[in-house]
Amino acid sequence: MSFDPMPTLRSIAPYLSDWASFQAEYRGVVGFQLAVARGDELLVNHAWGEANAETGEKLTTDHLFRIASHSKTMTSVLVFRLVERGALRLDDTIGQHITELAESPVAPVTIRELLGHQGGIIRDSSDGDFWQRHHDFLDREEVIDVARREAVVFEPNLHFKYTNIGYSLLGLILESAGGASYQQLCEEHLVQPLGLTHSGAEYDPERAEEYAAGHTGLITPTDPRRVVPHVDTRGMAAATGWYSTAADLTRYGAAHVMGNESLISDASKRLMQRQESTIAVRGREVGRYGLGLALDKVGDRELVGHSGGYPGHITITFIDPKDGLVVSVLTNAVDGPAGALARGVIQLIDLAIKAAQEEPELVPEDLRFSGRFAYLWGVFDVTDLGGILHMINPRLPDPAQASSRIQVKDGRLIHEEVPGFANPGEPVRVTRDDAGQIRSVRFGAQSTWPIENYRAYRDERTLSE
Repeated sequence: MSFDPMPTLRSIAPYLSDWASFQAEYRGVVGFQLAVARGDELLVNHAWGEANAETGEKLTTDHLFRIASHSKTMTSVLVFRLVERGALRLDDTIGQHITELAESPVAPVTIRELLGHQGGIIRDSSDGDFWQRHHDFLDREEVIDVARREAVVFEPNLHFKYTNIGYSLLGLILESAGGASYQQLCEEHLVQPLGLTHSGAEYDPERAEEYAAGHTGLITPTDPRRVVPHVDTRGMAAATGWYSTAADLTRYGAAHVMGNESLISDASKRLMQRQESTIAVRGREVGRYGLGLALDKVGDRELVGHSGGYPGHITITFIDPKDGLVVSVLTNAVDGPAGALARGVIQLIDLAIKAAQEEPELVPEDLRFSGRFAYLWGVFDVTDLGGILHMINPRLPDPAQASSRIQVKDGRLIHEEVPGFANPGEPVRVTRDDAGQIRSVRFGAQSTWPIENYRAYRDERTLSE
């Protein structure tokens, strides 16, 4: 009988939110949204922190985030929608669809080369300070002017060269082939078919109150954060204009799972997700890319998706196109650790699934416990992942490397019997009060306390000595 991971995923959902929230607080994050889904089920939809650090407005799961280069995946889906309808071909060129560039140096660059960042085109123009809010993003005519004057950096297919100008040109090609504005095409082909009520292709001033504010990053830990106002990305929306929520992005991400043909066929998805480029610098691989999708790996999972960096927002969505798992994390500061949070959540999921598949010895109810515990040397969590009690250091971003197991042996709890520097094989002793609440836990040689109790104990000891 095949293993069904859904009961395990449902059981660990609260801890995924708790772990991510601790990470965010420990790192000094302003706020974040986390959504985890598999198939049609939204398992986690969580928000933590502030939507605006200057006003103290609390962040909710309905706040809108600018998701920046996620937009490239949407643009790629639109291209394949039109390819499937015969309105475009991947080997069509810029010059065929943008008349103003028919005789320009970029005219021979193909749609496929643009999708895979293999067209050799300049990233943002010679003046990309719109990313710092020094001036407006480029409009249509300015994008065309950049393409005509300075776009060619490499010959096509010489190097992977990430380009926002290239994707802006894809937006103009879509408008030409689709007979409507980029925003209208997104609404018709993406937003409406998926029922995305909190997503759109460009900043919507009518929903201004719904957006989470963006924030500056920290140069030093004591720097104040400042709000970065939202702006229209104008002629660059196809590269970086979209807004959404983490929950909406899991619904969109599900459309990239094999077997889900709500947007494009599996044949088109295979082209999007197939490795087009390996990005290596001086012999070290730094990334992989398909056609509008980044390719990544966490543990044994081969993932697709995209990150996004907008002035004030850092975001990422990971999709397992075979298993159907989708994880999206949106943060509202330039230094937001969206990628680290998403990777950690996936690691926790896989720790639990691996444990559940082992059919472990169940911990007797009278020995079972969980919580967050602290002592002089740090803090750690005890949580049930897949039926096995795990100890996890929530201050570290990689649970797969920052976890160990608690086993049952001869009717008592011990640290798992494996090689290690900590306390392998030694007992875990829980002390409770008359009401059954945990007073302390001795892991091997040292005592720990529920975190709030430890704070009081620490302060008392410090003051008395």
